[in-house]
Amino acid sequence: MSSKVVISGINTNELPKLSSEKQAELMQKIKSGDSEARKTFAIANMRLVLSICQKFSGRREAMDDIFQVGCIGLMKAIDNFDTSLNVRFSTYAVPMIVGEIKRFLRDNNSIRVSRSMRDIAYKALKVREQLMRECEYEPKIEDIARRMDVDVRSVAIALDAISDPLSLYEPVHGDGEDTIYLADQVSDNKSGEEKWLEYLNLKDALSKLSAREKEIIKYRYFIGKTQMEVSDEIGISQAQVSRLEKNAIKEIRRNMM
Repeated sequence: MSSKVVISGINTNELPKLSSEKQAELMQKIKSGDSEARKTFAIANMRLVLSICQKFSGRREAMDDIFQVGCIGLMKAIDNFDTSLNVRFSTYAVPMIVGEIKRFLRDNNSIRVSRSMRDIAYKALKVREQLMRECEYEPKIEDIARRMDVDVRSVAIALDAISDPLSLYEPVHGDGEDTIYLADQVSDNKSGEEKWLEYLNLKDALSKLSAREKEIIKYRYFIGKTQMEVSDEIGISQAQVSRLEKNAIKEIRRNMM
């Protein structure tokens, strides 16, 4: 019997799974104003919301609340998705859902932040987005402070006050091909020789996995797909993908020790 998750009154076992072709068809209808297609599309993508919500488990906020906020992010992603771009919907939707949840968690943070500091922080986030669109690169705090005409220290303190700890596997960018995670942007000070030895050890460890485990590791860690996307890609359940991924990682660690 497959395990089920009931959240906000929704049994995830009863959620439909749609092919890429069906999702594309529904999205065209949504853009034509079909409200039923919008509803069907949203329900089919609630598993994506759930997979993101699980990254925020253990918070003081109820998971039902986080899930509902994630669904708001999903609906925003549906309404703003540009079908003319060569981007998978899930790639576009994940950062929007994560952003909606993080805003909710910031607003409900038990550490009280003054209204003036929150105003500076939220204005800084908007200015950051503007600068990224204009310059097409990540602006420095100095650039943001200069645009706001506020001293750098105030901007840094305000942003730090509303920030939450991040997972190294937090998606920070998706361009339709590969998703970039926070871990990808963390520098590594190891020497070339150390990296080369680690590469050989990893290659040897990967060679000892089963064909299915290799396929899952490739999609998850070399291509950057979510477990739900891998599930759709290779035709097994998300629970099976999760189990095989955990087994593969355990085996890799054992062989690299």
